[in-house]
Amino acid sequence: MSLRVTQSMMNARLLSNITGNMNRMNTLQDQLSSGKKINKPSDDPVGLTFAMRYRSELQSNEQYERNVGSATSLLEHTDTTMGEATEVLQRVRELMVQGASDTLSHDGRIAISTELKQLHSQMIEIGNSQFNGKYMFNGEQTLSAPYPKVTIDEAASTTPTPAMAQNVTSDAGQIKYELSPGMVMAVNVTGDEFFGPAVAPGQEGTSDNVFNVISQAVKALESDDTAAVSSMLGRVDTRMSTMLEKRSEVGARMNRVELITSRLQDNGINLQTVQAKAEDADMSEVITNLKMEENVYQASLSAGAQIIRPSLVDFLR
Repeated sequence: MSLRVTQSMMNARLLSNITGNMNRMNTLQDQLSSGKKINKPSDDPVGLTFAMRYRSELQSNEQYERNVGSATSLLEHTDTTMGEATEVLQRVRELMVQGASDTLSHDGRIAISTELKQLHSQMIEIGNSQFNGKYMFNGEQTLSAPYPKVTIDEAASTTPTPAMAQNVTSDAGQIKYELSPGMVMAVNVTGDEFFGPAVAPGQEGTSDNVFNVISQAVKALESDDTAAVSSMLGRVDTRMSTMLEKRSEVGARMNRVELITSRLQDNGINLQTVQAKAEDADMSEVITNLKMEENVYQASLSAGAQIIRPSLVDFLR
């Protein structure tokens, strides 16, 4: 049985085809103007899941890169500060060697003790160093200064004797950064690790706490006790060795952070590449398909003109 084709059926089919052709043209024009082949979920549901995953991974990678930048800045500043502290301690040792000489006069030892007092205050300033408004050597208590700014003269002239730098314990918390998935690194050094643990009562003569050694050296020089000054040089060398060891640890962390930085940059490039493959449109292909659809559209309009052209007058002729 044959199917009767009416004029309305022909018109409906024509309009349907023209509408479909225009929708395809609209999709291609969106891709051409945006540069993306996925502008809405219906364009490519499977490709969209990959694109969203790549975007998420790329955002995470960018956050890791920001974390690495922050960690690098803190480590670099810590290394510089440690270098300043070791230079001060080296100067302290030189002065103590001079002061331990029996040929030096009392006035000479007093002059040396005066400079040591200044170096003691300078070491406290270094211990209270800040980075971005946060104290570097006080663990997680970054808003509080780890060491009281009490000079040797103030401690000697004040009753009762106030707590000095060698009498306080810095916070032992670690500042950690997540630098890659599942990898967390501590980037700070506590004051107790670098300058020495707090001195307990009765341990002043054995502790290598840098503040304590300087204070004890000042007292020995002012009392012309050259033997005591000489005996302290061993503790200075021990603390210097520890400070250099901690500085080398910071250097090792910086080297590792550099490797992590390089890896994150490579990951970023790879993720951008696969993201572009999933999302970006092939412009030459899009332009070619758009021109083809435009030709189809023009052909559809031409065919439609042939269908719609007959009128009642044409049938009456």
